[in-house]
Amino acid sequence: MKIAVVGTGYVGLVTGTCFAETGNTVTCIDIDSEKVKKLSSGKITIYEPGLELLFERNLKQGRLLFTTNLEDGIKDAQIIFLALPTPPGEDGSADLKYILGVAQQLGPLLKQYTIVIDKSTVPVGTADRVKEKIAAGTSVEFDVVSNPEFLREGVAVEDFMRPERVVIGTSSAKARKIMETLYAPFVRQGNPLVFMDERSAELTKYAANSFLATKISFMNEIANLCELVGADVDSVRKGIGTDSRIGKRFLFPGIGYGGSCFPKDVQALAKSSADVRYDFKILEAVMQVNADQKTKLIPRIKDYFRGDLKGKTFALWGLSFKPHTDDIREAPALYNIEELLKAGAKIKAHDPESMENVKGLLGDKIEFYESPYDAADGADAIFIATEWPEFRTPDFDKLSDKLKNKLIFDGRNLYDLAQMKELGYTYFSIGRETIYG
Repeated sequence: MKIAVVGTGYVGLVTGTCFAETGNTVTCIDIDSEKVKKLSSGKITIYEPGLELLFERNLKQGRLLFTTNLEDGIKDAQIIFLALPTPPGEDGSADLKYILGVAQQLGPLLKQYTIVIDKSTVPVGTADRVKEKIAAGTSVEFDVVSNPEFLREGVAVEDFMRPERVVIGTSSAKARKIMETLYAPFVRQGNPLVFMDERSAELTKYAANSFLATKISFMNEIANLCELVGADVDSVRKGIGTDSRIGKRFLFPGIGYGGSCFPKDVQALAKSSADVRYDFKILEAVMQVNADQKTKLIPRIKDYFRGDLKGKTFALWGLSFKPHTDDIREAPALYNIEELLKAGAKIKAHDPESMENVKGLLGDKIEFYESPYDAADGADAIFIATEWPEFRTPDFDKLSDKLKNKLIFDGRNLYDLAQMKELGYTYFSIGRETIYG
């Protein structure tokens, strides 16, 4: 098929590249001429494991193209994906100006039957609004389909190529048949194409992310309770995670969730609910719990240093909101950096992928190091904000030589309590006993 993807951000680039990998000719369109120039010359603009290989292969074989011209990009396309930003407004609502703006431009450009697909995460009713915008400028037959993405940063290629399910919202039999053909290569193992109406598909994405955010927040509340009653959250997690009705995933406590999806989607669903006068109480609690959890360790740090952090140096391990990505949007690390700097502390940071992004945001407010050991050299303590695999089994003897104090504040519960005790570290984590070395 000939496919156009409007938007070359995270979702758009992964979507376009993966569809090209199954033999389609895909043209990606973006108004950012510098980005298009880079992509056309073979320079990938996001970090996502496994994407670069597919990107280079399909670019070389001529199945993946880039342009800034919308009319040229959609020429002869049977399917047009809208993979555009929907940033949160001040009231938490999703801003649809980019999607609706492109929809308005599309109408006069359509020459034959086309399926226009909302790939972005959008509020209920967006497909109707997109349809109205396009219809105002054309008499050509078209359908608008809701096809929300469920990509996890760090494993997005795997998620796209072997999806657990594909949700497709359409009331058109013609569009349904084409969508079945489009996705057939990705569901050969029998994972379902779940067809429904457009509004249900739009709500499904928000419901999924909000449920997962709720699960994380619930576990963080349990962790906080564990600290007060002397229980161990790891034991509780294992005890409930073996119940098939609950499952093992998203039960790991820590310093909250971040990223481009969970915070924005929970906010947007709460706002959509309020718009129809429904008080979604659970979501309000989830947002509050997560906001509090992000800086959960700051009071404990201040208590340990008797309220005086001036002149103290912290080796901050991890800046991205999760491992295997350079995405720092709503990253808990940033909130902790702000609090530590405000208290007069100095920060020496290391992250395998996202340091350039944080440099662009914070400049020289903190120091950056290419090695976690270099960041720890001369530091009063380590603060772990992201659970990168390389942080899980460090050389603790080497760390002991680098640090002023054998002191770790772990926001991701990476280390075994018995091991910390044996090594003589003072170790603070989430929902577990504090070890004093």
